[in-house]
Amino acid sequence: MSELPLSGLFHRALTTAAKANDLPTIDDKTQSRAIALSLFSENDLLSDIATRDLVYLLVPFVFSEVEGRVRTVGPEERLERAEHSRRLYRAFLASLETYQIVPESEKALYGLSIPSTADAQKRREVKIKQFQKEKELKARITEVRKRRNHGAPVSEPSSDFELIASLLPESSQKSVPPPADDEDDADTEEILREAILLLLRLTYGQAHAQLQSLEQELQLLRSAPPPRPSQPPADPRRAKERQVDNMWRLDAPRPQGGPDGKGPLLDPSGKPLRPFTILPSQPDRAELQNQVFGPDHRLPTMSIDEYLEIERERGNIITGGGPQSETRLTTKEQLALDAEQDGAVFGEEKAEEQRQQDEKWAQYTDTHPRGAGNTLNRG
Repeated sequence: MSELPLSGLFHRALTTAAKANDLPTIDDKTQSRAIALSLFSENDLLSDIATRDLVYLLVPFVFSEVEGRVRTVGPEERLERAEHSRRLYRAFLASLETYQIVPESEKALYGLSIPSTADAQKRREVKIKQFQKEKELKARITEVRKRRNHGAPVSEPSSDFELIASLLPESSQKSVPPPADDEDDADTEEILREAILLLLRLTYGQAHAQLQSLEQELQLLRSAPPPRPSQPPADPRRAKERQVDNMWRLDAPRPQGGPDGKGPLLDPSGKPLRPFTILPSQPDRAELQNQVFGPDHRLPTMSIDEYLEIERERGNIITGGGPQSETRLTTKEQLALDAEQDGAVFGEEKAEEQRQQDEKWAQYTDTHPRGAGNTLNRG
């Protein structure tokens, strides 16, 4: 069986990654083949890279995404996987910046570190701008795919892996490379190149977001406490010996002293040595029995309104007074004012009430001379 070409190998890796949510292992043949073929060089320009090779710039991004889905056992293995994934993300971002695929405006937008932004409003604005840019790139990729399909509708990919696989040559699943006459014409190649460049810009933003999350995860993994050393399996002979020793071992003598025979409650300086409860000298048995199943806190016996009403009846609440009482009429002033309403029944009643009060006061002054009640300071 002949060896698969690089496009077919990459297509198979993408298809496997798209179907699996949790991968037990990673096959890095695609990455190794891409390195062995020396498809890219730092001395090349973007225009020097063939369209059919542009898609392989996504190899580090794909395998870093797959690294995040690998099932790990323990924090040490996860730490190793996360560091490997971070190296792949950084290599992917560096390659796109080397070939100047991403515009400066998008590099500045995705270069902002959202977790380090203290202002919540600014974090929200950055997230919105990044989401809008990602939505715009996805829409442009869909339009380019329609043009490549001669205007016919295209199915929405279920994942980025499936989207990358759709941009590979049609013969990527064949065991032999496609013949020269099967290559796309100039217009189709231009459309394919535009789609791949847009996809590289889209994954550039996704790689930045994943890299920021990895940095936080690595910080937590490095600060996690080391795992406890595993205990050696118990020797059955030692366990039997300990069982025999415990059977013949005597209980420790109980401490003497104290009110309950369990030792003193306080040390010589008055510090409590153990918890205890203070009870009345002659506790009521029925009262103690009711407190066993009662609440552990005191419940109120009346509402606040009832308490205020009782205090008001006792005369402990003073009403009135204050600055507003200066402008309020007194009882005698209000009575004099009401008595001036001539010709009304209410005015006549108030006038009679005022006359009776004046008569009572006159009788009181006749029988009580001024100063008669003052019995203080008589020498």
